[in-house]
Amino acid sequence: MFIQTESTPNPATLKFLPGQTVLEMGTADFPNAEVAAKSPLARRIFAAGGVTGVFLGSDFVTVTKDEAVEWPHIKPQILGAIMEHFQSGQAVIDGEGAGDGHGANFDSADEGIVSQIKELLDTRVRPAVAQDGGDITFHGFDRGVVYLHMQGACAGCPSSTLTLKMGIENLLRHYIPEVTEVRPVAA
Repeated sequence: MFIQTESTPNPATLKFLPGQTVLEMGTADFPNAEVAAKSPLARRIFAAGGVTGVFLGSDFVTVTKDEAVEWPHIKPQILGAIMEHFQSGQAVIDGEGAGDGHGANFDSADEGIVSQIKELLDTRVRPAVAQDGGDITFHGFDRGVVYLHMQGACAGCPSSTLTLKMGIENLLRHYIPEVTEVRPVAA
């Protein structure tokens, strides 16, 4: 098994491409080892040490490291953990699979607007940020403000504010006049 790695705009995050499907649908975010209990793959990666986050996409694994650790010191252990997992035949996530990632915090009267927001995120935004090893999901909508959750390489990325304001906010405002602002939310 050959696992490729790619850098991301976030220097604390690397994208690992195992050359096979990681998740059939959706994404899964494990911002710490406790949350990773339901994923044998994420548990193995956290066990490598120095890891502060694991994010799973359709064909990639994004790993965020602690600032005190250098990539050359932990990258071999992470590669080994990913290879060991896929060779074991275990499921990536125990039990239920990942969902579409979107939240449901909005007034039912805004359902049409929210549907348009999710459609634009799914077709225009999420594929682009997945290339950088991350994801941006809908969290809520309230009086013109769209709340988005940044995951994987996008969480903590130095350019994430610029991406939200100049990219996503402008896109949503262009297509959906009811949108006035975009704000990030924590998990």
